[in-house]
Amino acid sequence: MNIELRDGLLFTSVEIEYMGQSKIIDNIVIDTGASHSLFSQDAVDDIGIRVSVEDEIVVSYGIGGKEHAFIKNVDKMKIDTFAANNVALDFTSFPFEDINGLLGLDFLLKGEFIIDLKSIQISR
Repeated sequence: MNIELRDGLLFTSVEIEYMGQSKIIDNIVIDTGASHSLFSQDAVDDIGIRVSVEDEIVVSYGIGGKEHAFIKNVDKMKIDTFAANNVALDFTSFPFEDINGLLGLDFLLKGEFIIDLKSIQISR
């Protein structure tokens, strides 16, 4: 899988499919310190992922403080050749202009990914 070391962070891209529309989202940080994946709502607004009254609102805590997010089930999330169907993902107004989300341990463990930091590669 293509990953890039930039500004001390590992970046990749993911594809999200929701209600028949799909989108590749770039500038996703591979974050083994994040228990779950979190994406910018601005990055997926154009495929109809928006907060609604039936969505669960959650609070996340991290280095940047407290963040509110909504959970939405997407039809599919794909990274390289690995895809998971009916995935619950967190979406929020992301505070960083050049980062569109965090790929957390929830998805990394599910896909049984191996991160090779010597060669800056991720595989299954």
